[in-house]
Amino acid sequence: MTPKTRNSQGAEIDDADVSPTRLFRAFAETRRQYALTYLAQKPAAIHLGDLAEYIALKEAAPTYDQYQRILVDLHHQHLPHLQDAGLVRYDEAAERLELAVDRDVIAPYLDLVEAGQ
Repeated sequence: MTPKTRNSQGAEIDDADVSPTRLFRAFAETRRQYALTYLAQKPAAIHLGDLAEYIALKEAAPTYDQYQRILVDLHHQHLPHLQDAGLVRYDEAAERLELAVDRDVIAPYLDLVEAGQ
């Protein structure tokens, strides 16, 4: 049985359907790289605030104002993009998110990100 995910429109996406183009677009922004790196380390859904805090620390700007800006940016820009790509499941009401694909799907791209740092 092949794992399936759903994008924000509710359509199922097979892990095999996550094309390299979608992955490169997802990894084009640093905050999305941080989000996918963090989610790949977690075995279950996490709270949006935890991700925002992680990103603030990665950006070496752990202030409350920066945390708030990151929350807004994730909610309005990055999470919808990752969700549409079929990489992340995000429950807006509960503010919880998780990786929607097997870590193996994004592992080569995470390795590229780590090598570039």
